[in-house]
Order: sequence, then structure tokens, then C-alpha cells
Amino acid sequence: MTTVRTRIPARLDRLPWARWHWMIVVGLGSVWIVDGFEVTVVGNIAAKLSEPDSGLAISSAQVSGLAAAMYVAGACVGALLFGWLTDRYGRKRLFIITLVVYLVATAMTAFSFSLWWFVLFRFFTGLGIGGEYAAINSAIDELIPSKYRGRIDIVINGTYWLGASGGALLSVAALNPQLFAPNIGWRLMFGIGVIFGLMVLVVRRHVPESPRWMFIHGRDRQSEDLVERVEEQVRRETGTDLPAVEQTIEIRQRRSTGFGEITSVMIRKYPRSSTLGLALFVGQAFLYNAVTFNFAVILGESFDVPSDRTGYYYALMCLGSFFGPLLLGRYFDTIGRKPMIAGSYLGSGVLLLLTAILLVRGDLTAVTLTVCWTVVLFVASCGASSAYLTVSEIFPMETRAMAIAFFFAVGTAVGGIAGPLVFAELTGDGDPARTALAFTIGAAMMMLGGVVELILGVRAEGRSLESIAAPLSSQHTG
Repeated sequence: MTTVRTRIPARLDRLPWARWHWMIVVGLGSVWIVDGFEVTVVGNIAAKLSEPDSGLAISSAQVSGLAAAMYVAGACVGALLFGWLTDRYGRKRLFIITLVVYLVATAMTAFSFSLWWFVLFRFFTGLGIGGEYAAINSAIDELIPSKYRGRIDIVINGTYWLGASGGALLSVAALNPQLFAPNIGWRLMFGIGVIFGLMVLVVRRHVPESPRWMFIHGRDRQSEDLVERVEEQVRRETGTDLPAVEQTIEIRQRRSTGFGEITSVMIRKYPRSSTLGLALFVGQAFLYNAVTFNFAVILGESFDVPSDRTGYYYALMCLGSFFGPLLLGRYFDTIGRKPMIAGSYLGSGVLLLLTAILLVRGDLTAVTLTVCWTVVLFVASCGASSAYLTVSEIFPMETRAMAIAFFFAVGTAVGGIAGPLVFAELTGDGDPARTALAFTIGAAMMMLGGVVELILGVRAEGRSLESIAAPLSSQHTG
């Protein structure tokens, strides 16, 4: 393959913030709103689906346990499959395909008539969402200037909770038997998810391919043309001249990166980074599953909260999870990655342990438990978002999407498949001691991730992606 010298990474990193960047944020970040809505729908309808007049013979434990685990299993498979395809065929092509997969599967879920149909299309919905994680995170970090990359990535991942909050509030109306029949309301929620997804698809058409991916895959001329157009647009939008850049990188172009090379890179060349990525993903998956996958059952069984009212409680939790990244995200670029990531993991773990103690002592009501959850997730949401940011930064460009996919899949499989099954069993009967044990497990795994970050964390703030982890095919930088 041809060896080329380019200034494209430095040219992208030196761009001032402009309206063009907002287009990227909206076009790519909006999928997290859809994902948050999707997961929340299932959490809120679990109790309603188990009622005799729901039109579906399924128990709340099957919704929160089996169906949730299959959704996560689909996300793991989708991340690996579409992550590999993203590195091979490009970011743009795959983040369109994965969204279409999500749309079709969600629409089919709305027409569920049996347990197996519901579970099957929950799996395919997860397949599309898992693919989105790999394609979108790699594209975001390759298009956003290094000065803003941390806060933007953190906030975009945090928008998941805007969708979750909206889904929780909409579920209150959709599950109200005075407004919709019990066998219609929950189907309506999945239909709304399809509408949101179609809106995202319309916006996403305008998001370009990653120039970094293009020049390494033999499309250097198209990459140069694209960056020139972006620079001209940014000049018009900001009214300022762009400073010249001297830093170059020399790349040997390639068509694809095989699984063997990807595995070798992760295990042999970057063992510390691999350990870090795994610890962060497993930790956040356990903590979130301990709280969110069965929250409606906990409120119903422990505090007699009606199923059509749990949405109000969850909406409050979601707002806490959104405002955490929104208010704290900028500190990941100023104070730095390592102290902020470790602090969010350790801090949220300690807060969840305190919540478990209060629950066992009988000091909590439905409202005060929700307030505790909100505070925990205000901190934990930054940590969960930083897991994606970290993995996208600490591995080479050729393996970026696949690295995100791999650690998402492994971490989520450990915490996201085992987690719902274990936590559904522990929280299903409303026993405070067993529910507190679920919280303790999630807190311990989150705190372990924080300890690993303290030991192995990378100070990536303000640095170009290529300086953090040089491309596999790089020949020279200067």
C-alpha cells in the first residue's frame, strides 16, 4: 500500500468551535437519547406487561431479567460485528446501517404477541444499539478538536439520560389506563422510539465520514478535500483565520485490520490499556444495572409505588445522570482525565454503599431512595461516559472502533448479562437486605474500576489522538 504524509489530524485539532461541530454533536450524539429512551421503556413497562390484560403472557421478572439480558447480549454481538465493519468500511456507512437495524427491530417489538417474539426483537434492538456505540464514539472523537474532546464526549454520552427521562415521563401517560388500553399503551412507547429514530436518521445524513479513517484507507485525496471544505465553513462561521499547522504524520495506507492483529495489539502491545478499559466498562455496567434495570420493581415491591407512577421517580434519577456530565464534563479537559475518572468511579461507589446502608436500616422512603439514586448517578454518569472516552483515546486509529466494541461487549456481558439476572433475583421480592446486597455488588465493582484508573489511567487531556496512541501504520510524525 502507498505511504502518505498528512497534516489532517493537526488541522482538525486546531479548529475553533463552530456551528459545524454542533452539527456533528446533534447528528451523532442524538442516538444516546434514543438508547436511553429504549432502555427506559422496558424498565417502566415491566410491571405493566406482567398484568393479565397487557396482551402478552410475560412476568415482570422475565422483562427485567430474560428480556433485558437478551437486549444486552444483542448489544454485545452488535458491538463486535459492527465495530469490525466500522473499522473496515468506515464510520458513516455503519452508523446509518446500525440505526436502520434499531428502527426495524423496535417497530417489530411493538407488535409482540408472545414471550419469544418480544425477547427475539429485544435482541435485535440491542444488536443495532451495540453497533451504534462503536461507530458513533469513534467518529465523535476523530472529528472533535482535542481541546474539546473530553467534555464533548462526556456530555454526548450523558444525553442518554435525556432520552431516559423523556421515556419515563411519556410512560406515565402511555401506561395510564384512563388514556390507553393496557394492551396498547406499552406498544405505543415502542412506536414513539421508532419516530425518534427516524428523526435522528434525517439529521445524520449530513454528518461526514471521518477524515482520519479516509486517509488511512486509501482515500487521502477525498480526505483532503473534505477537510478543506470544513475549514472554509468554519472560517465563514467564526469570521477568523485559521493558524497554519506544521505537525505531520506519515501513514502506510491499508484496506483493513484483521482480528489477529487487533487481538495482538490489545493483549501484547497495550496490556495496561486493555486492563484499564475492561475495568472501567465492567464497573459502570454493574453499578448501573444494580440501580436501573429493576428500579420499578424495587419501588413497587418495597414501597408500593404503582407501576404507572414509577416514571416520575425515574425521570428525576435521569435528570441527575444528565446534569452530572453537563456540569462536570468540562473538568475532564481542565483538571484532567485521571483525577476526574477515578473520582467519579470511587465517589459513586461510596455513595451507593451509603444508600444500601440506609435501605437496610429502614431510613428510606420511595422519595428519599430516589434522591439517593439521583445523587449516585449524578456522579456515576460521568464515569460511565468516561469509559467510552478512555477506550477511544488509548488505542490506535486502525483499531479504535473495534476496541470500543470489544470492551463494551466484554464489560457489558460480564456486568450487563449477569447483572440483570442476578439483580432481578435479589430485588424481585422487595426484601431490603437482598436489595442492599445488589447495591453493594454494583458499588464494589464501580470502586474497583476507580482503583484501576488511579494505577493505569492516561492523561489524555488536550493531546491529539495520534500522540496518545500512534497509528499502527505510522512511519513518522513531526
